[in-house]
Amino acid sequence: MKIAVMGAGAVGCYYGAMLARAGHDVTLIGRPTHVEAMNRDGLLLDFGASQEYVAVTGSTDAASVAGAELILFCVKSTDTVDAGQQLKPFIGKNTILLSLQNGVDNAERLAGVLDQPVIPVVVYVATSMGGAGHVKHHGRGELVIGMSPQSQVVADTLRPALIPVEISENADGALWAKMILNCAYNALSAITQRPYGELVQGDGVWDVMRTAVDECLAVAKACGVTVQGDVWAAVEKIADTMPAQFSSTAQDLARGKNSEIDFLNGYIVRKGKEFGIPTATNLTLHALTKLVETKQS
Repeated sequence: MKIAVMGAGAVGCYYGAMLARAGHDVTLIGRPTHVEAMNRDGLLLDFGASQEYVAVTGSTDAASVAGAELILFCVKSTDTVDAGQQLKPFIGKNTILLSLQNGVDNAERLAGVLDQPVIPVVVYVATSMGGAGHVKHHGRGELVIGMSPQSQVVADTLRPALIPVEISENADGALWAKMILNCAYNALSAITQRPYGELVQGDGVWDVMRTAVDECLAVAKACGVTVQGDVWAAVEKIADTMPAQFSSTAQDLARGKNSEIDFLNGYIVRKGKEFGIPTATNLTLHALTKLVETKQS
């Protein structure tokens, strides 16, 4: 299958590499330094215990998605509208679009720009960029995708590439569950620049996270969203399954980039105000992260 990845960051590069090594024709749209390295050497897929170069095509031009049957949309939430507008002239009516992004409303926002359906995808993977054209995998890798007429085709394409896929009838609930994990970990990891396993050893950290989660669940309920499963147990598990992972927000701030915090804790604060629900912990985490972000920009 001809596949394009819009946003060749850590998540996009990992899934692009897995699909390419399974034999698909993969084009990754990203920044010039990454594109140059990928076109020169291939994309270095680093599992820690083993490394391999995977042949992909890199490009800085959104027009390179033309002819793609499947597009993995992996840009930051802050760039959804702009990147969508860049894509729009080059996608076909039958192109399958997946939003592999943090937050809960990106698929809807992207669909509004493109005037065609976008399948929401919840991503559970620990990755980071080790340098130009070098993606590191630290753990997990499963995807939860929303229901659509194309969802089974997507699953049948991804699973042979060793990408676990679950098709969910409650994509909104799954997206919220992931966002709540992000609201618990991302800001704290970013502010302290610590990985999850080390972060949770701090005095009072679990209490802060628990309060943030409770606020998120109250807001989700007010939004009419059913978050299935034991969310707090999932939060606790992340520290064990991804102990060496720095949050994407921490990685952004370490590189002096703006983060997605407005679409995580900031989203909870905005919705909390809308419904009259107190969100003091999420407000504090959002405000502190924005202070660090402003200092580094």
